[in-house]
Amino acid sequence: MARSSFAPRAAGSFWPWIGWALFILIVDQLTKTLILGAYRLGDATPITSFFSIVRAHNTGAAFSFLAQAGGWQRWLFTGFGVAAALFIVWQLRAHPGQRLFAFSLSSILGGAVGNVVDRLLHGYVVDFLDFHWAGSHFPAFNVADSAITLGAVCLVLDELLRVRGSR
Repeated sequence: MARSSFAPRAAGSFWPWIGWALFILIVDQLTKTLILGAYRLGDATPITSFFSIVRAHNTGAAFSFLAQAGGWQRWLFTGFGVAAALFIVWQLRAHPGQRLFAFSLSSILGGAVGNVVDRLLHGYVVDFLDFHWAGSHFPAFNVADSAITLGAVCLVLDELLRVRGSR
């Protein structure tokens, strides 16, 4: 049976990458559920001199961008997350054999969907990892944010390796 496609697919299976994204989504939602069950908003437990577990709500995007915008940003960021997820799935189907690229995208996919689920269920993203030093706090984040960051770093690395390899 012939596959209708405009471009040939790279060798490899799409499903392991979806499995990785699903694993990230499950770990993200499980940890957020634990935080929601054990902490009230603003509660914190110091773990080390530079790290605490907290319960924070982020109605904005990265670094609380637009957090005070009045509510409409919930739907804007949900829409961005859904659009990104659809684009990423399309890319994963087209390039499953490009391992670093697919790992990067599937990590971003799992994190993006995790934060979209939060926005749909709660109206905010649950953050709980708080790193601090000398009285300054890095914005609290979660497993989804970590996966998105890892994916973005690996995506840049993949592009650098691709450019270097094409010389």
